[in-house]
Amino acid sequence: MDPNCLRYCLTDQERTQFEKDGFIVVPEALSAEMVEILIAAVDETTERYKSERHLGPVEYLNILDAIGREKCFLDLLDWPKTFPKVFGILGWNIQLYHSHLIITPPQTAFNDGTAPRAVNWHQDSGRLNVELEGDPRPRVSLKVGFFLTDTTVPDSGPFSVVPGSHLRNHLEFPADGTRNPDGAVEISVPPGTAVFFDRRLWHVGSPNRSDRTRKVLFMGYSYRWLRPRDDMTVAHLIERCDPIRRQLLGVATGGFGYTSPSEADVPLKDWIRRHIGEEAVAQ
Repeated sequence: MDPNCLRYCLTDQERTQFEKDGFIVVPEALSAEMVEILIAAVDETTERYKSERHLGPVEYLNILDAIGREKCFLDLLDWPKTFPKVFGILGWNIQLYHSHLIITPPQTAFNDGTAPRAVNWHQDSGRLNVELEGDPRPRVSLKVGFFLTDTTVPDSGPFSVVPGSHLRNHLEFPADGTRNPDGAVEISVPPGTAVFFDRRLWHVGSPNRSDRTRKVLFMGYSYRWLRPRDDMTVAHLIERCDPIRRQLLGVATGGFGYTSPSEADVPLKDWIRRHIGEEAVAQ
């Protein structure tokens, strides 16, 4: 991993905002060139996925296990402008546990857009939000959303959140089910922006009533003892990966290495120690 990535470490201001609001926005995380490369790969992946499943026009696609589908997706695993902020929040005992593409074509292609569409406000990771104790429950994981299309265009499906809701196990919703909860805000961002958010943050993708398809690639990072949330089809990637990428893709010396890792299980720990200092890996 290139030490130059340390220019993009989590700042004190970003840490404070993430702890308070449950998310941070990182402008220009991707260059315009990288956005174009990723869009081409997303389009190819989408068409292949639809062909394999004999799908026609669809209103919404959530393509799981994205990491191994295209080489440029793997490059985002330890992307210099985002990954230092990931280990700045979660520490060194981490992995990629989930990656997916969300493709949202214009809603008007499927209905007239006049009736409110039900929104699925949620916290990530399913049963973690039922079976973990505490109020708030522990963080455990976070996601980085790479926005590849322009959601500053009106009604183009911006990411919506309730700031600070990661510290609340429950959220009140309007009784009629057609409006967003109190305090909800839209995070409307241009292409190339990365949005980091705590898995506990209540969030949703807003309806896309624009004339263009919304495309977002999500990378989910967690502690290494959490089981992956999708299939993590990555065996074909391991040989071409350096030790840190192998850690992130789930390689370990054995089952015990996930909960009580040796140095061989977590090369990221030694990398942080050498480039940032012993205090950064003290826990």
